[in-house]
Amino acid sequence: MSATDCWYPVALSNDLEAGLSAGTRLFDREMCIWRDSDGGVHAWEDRCPHRGMRLSFGFVRGDRIACLYHGWQYDTHGECRFIPSHPELDVPRNIRVATFPCVERLGMVWVYSGLAIERPPELAVEPLDVLPVRSLYLDCVPATAAQSLAAESGNLLSAGSSLLSIDVEGLRLITGVQPFGAAKTALHIVLPGGHEGRDGGARRAASSWAEQFRNDLESSGPPDDEPIGRYEAAP
Repeated sequence: MSATDCWYPVALSNDLEAGLSAGTRLFDREMCIWRDSDGGVHAWEDRCPHRGMRLSFGFVRGDRIACLYHGWQYDTHGECRFIPSHPELDVPRNIRVATFPCVERLGMVWVYSGLAIERPPELAVEPLDVLPVRSLYLDCVPATAAQSLAAESGNLLSAGSSLLSIDVEGLRLITGVQPFGAAKTALHIVLPGGHEGRDGGARRAASSWAEQFRNDLESSGPPDDEPIGRYEAAP
């Protein structure tokens, strides 16, 4: 197990509707995240085993996702269940997609970064009613974004440096940090339930703060010896 194996947020839940798929990255590893018709979320390696087409380009049909290229269908366990060119074939069980543990907490989709683990540790985040604000992407090393957020944070929540509670301009924000790549970071921002400003004005203020945070961080530029730290890409 890699030292970087951990739970990381990769999207806001409301951005992933039932029957839709999307592509994302975690440590530069391409992932397909999708939601089946029953509302379950899934995170897979974004590659069809047949010809390598990105599954995030495919189509969700009920509890399966079909590759755009030749229509191979995979169930929620990542196993190929149907090949259109051979409709009578009993598909071998070893034709499957690499899958990652995936859960939802705090209005975010979370993925456990390790593949070679039978059962990941619990994501130590209590369920909480939240109002989604936005996701945004920063051109900076993930550790720098996390450290800059921590400097403004009143506390780190129990998911460690992947999740921070921040008080800014009278608002309490919860921010998930996604190490998108070696020099790119995604932030997923929500307002916690019970916030006195749970309205459009609070969301606009939170979104404006996030934009300014990104502008300030990117304009400052990275130091010559900027560390990657715990967000160093997994091999």
